[in-house]
Amino acid sequence: MSYRPSRREFAAGLVGLAAGGVLFSGRPSAQTPPRRLVDFHCHPVPPAWVAFLKTQRLGSPGNSWSLSKHLEDMDRAGVATSLLSLASPGIWHGRDLAAIRKVAREINDYTARLGVDHPGRFGNFATLPLPDVEGSLPEVAYAFDVLRADGVCMRTPYGNVWHGDPIFAPLYEELNRRNAIVFTHPQDAPCCDNLVPGVPSQSSIEYGTHTTRTIVSLLESGTAARYPNIRWVFAHAGGTMPFLLARIVGRKLPPGPDGMVTLDPTDTSRNGGAERLALLRRFYYEVAQQTNVVALGALRRVVPISQIVFGTDYPASDSGGTASPLLDHAAGLAGVFSGAELRAVESENALRLFPKYRTAVSASR
Repeated sequence: MSYRPSRREFAAGLVGLAAGGVLFSGRPSAQTPPRRLVDFHCHPVPPAWVAFLKTQRLGSPGNSWSLSKHLEDMDRAGVATSLLSLASPGIWHGRDLAAIRKVAREINDYTARLGVDHPGRFGNFATLPLPDVEGSLPEVAYAFDVLRADGVCMRTPYGNVWHGDPIFAPLYEELNRRNAIVFTHPQDAPCCDNLVPGVPSQSSIEYGTHTTRTIVSLLESGTAARYPNIRWVFAHAGGTMPFLLARIVGRKLPPGPDGMVTLDPTDTSRNGGAERLALLRRFYYEVAQQTNVVALGALRRVVPISQIVFGTDYPASDSGGTASPLLDHAAGLAGVFSGAELRAVESENALRLFPKYRTAVSASR
């Protein structure tokens, strides 16, 4: 499960906001215009998934979720549309392939039905039985052609298999043909259990690093360049990518005139840095669990505002109680985003990818 601030940490943040003369609540006040958010990162708990996890002895979802509570929270925080994806531990366990394919279909039917029953409120990133590529190809066709899914969700990683592995080539060819959006969400990896005794290192530390490993895998394998029509969206502001950027591109990174980093033209220590940086700036990054000046300030120096989208990680972080005010905190108090940039992050960037939700967002104004 992703990190959630303690009561003490959250209270300390509110004190800082009050000291700065800005204090936000989940419910818009008379002085605060209603929010119009598109949430890229939230997790339902389909009944078929709960039953599957129990039958396969894979534990429980880890999050409590209900449709009524989700809709209530959306209304309270000003979320017009929530794009649904499956949380950890996903569905892959490498044993009963038929059961994995079956539950993927049931999960996709369930999330699609939410969108039908609540028009404009819910979209979905389809669950695939990966790394079973053979079983994933028909699920892609069903998800897009029958259910009208908004994209697919991939995990980071599948055991020790990362996104740049050649086994995924047939899937990427199909997703590239469809100009698909791929939302990438971290999960536990066998490399990184119990590295620090007493610390839940997977969720508190390694999730961000898994995301970075995935990004590097796509760059170094040539996958991102080979399939240019796939729009990649990475959770949690790209993990540790902004902080490891110089190592990833292999070049010195002085600030440019627009405040974003640029490549030092005198540094020729590694070829291909410009190409890698260009690809990083073509990816999209959602901000769940990273709505603070450190993370967003670093990301903003790497990628243009057009590539940053809003997310909450609901229900791990309820959008009215934490993520929405914290985004205002990072943007308004610390000056990470201007007003126009904040509107782009909250909804406009998402609506360029999903124009079909523009009516839902407009209706919430």
